Amino acid sequence: MAASDVAVGIIFLAQTMVGALGNSSLFLYYLVLYFTQCRVRHTDLILQHLIVANLLALLCRGVPQTVAAFGVKDFLSDFGCKLLFYLHRVGRGVSIGSTCLLSVFQALKISPENSSCSELKVKAPKYIGVSIYLSWILYLLVNIMIISYMTGKRSHYNITTMKDYGYCSSVHPDKTSQSLYAALVTFPDVLCVGLMLWASSSMVLILHRHKQRMQQVHKTSSPRPSPESRATQTILLLVSTFVFFYTLSCIFQVCMIVIYNPHWLLVKMGAIVAGSFPAVSPFLLMRRDSSASRLGLSGIRNRKIPNVRRNV
Repeated sequence: MAASDVAVGIIFLAQTMVGALGNSSLFLYYLVLYFTQCRVRHTDLILQHLIVANLLALLCRGVPQTVAAFGVKDFLSDFGCKLLFYLHRVGRGVSIGSTCLLSVFQALKISPENSSCSELKVKAPKYIGVSIYLSWILYLLVNIMIISYMTGKRSHYNITTMKDYGYCSSVHPDKTSQSLYAALVTFPDVLCVGLMLWASSSMVLILHRHKQRMQQVHKTSSPRPSPESRATQTILLLVSTFVFFYTLSCIFQVCMIVIYNPHWLLVKMGAIVAGSFPAVSPFLLMRRDSSASRLGLSGIRNRKIPNVRRNV
């Protein structure tokens, strides 16, 4: 086994373990909240689905990539390859959709009462559940095409007509189907990135204006960062991380679809990048709400925090 394969295997193993630990910790946190009947926020439903989607995206790609990198060959059947790739694509899609929905909802939540979004702000909590389930349905339907392309390494297809993904392969579709599939899988991502940039920019602007008003009222400046500043920093951190990893992932994804026989390094780098945001996001969410990382249930029960002090 080559040293490069070992290095890649260690990267996949570390990424999968760290990401699974972070997402599982948050999942346990919300289970405790549910069974102790604590008061939760409207965004918690979005975060719960985000955690499930992150786990799907991580485990369905990270585990087989790790096994293949350490030299195990032909361990998945055609059905196993189709199922894992399909679940990974669905999990990745719902992860980006949930993150986008979280940003849009928070932008509406902290918008001024006299803004043009005031009516939508009141109705938004009622549509959170519907929006999330529509996101699942959308990505379940969009990624159906991948089932017909993926196959196991022991497939009867000619090796020259297939793309090698390490532990699975895919049949080369015709040009029309290839273009259609590339458009279907990239359009929702581009739309979500655009919405998240708009929502996050709106939040930063709102918080900046609020900070200026508060400084005019108090006429003093505190050496400690204000809640608005901390919220702005968290928003920018989430947005930059989201856009960076998912833009790279989208580029790698399109390259692997368009290139007839992608290099193994391109395939591995695409898989690593695709798993990066699901692995990192739970720790950003813990930073968003420090009580989640400490499981401070007593501070959450029946608490009321002003909208402008909630970080993202």
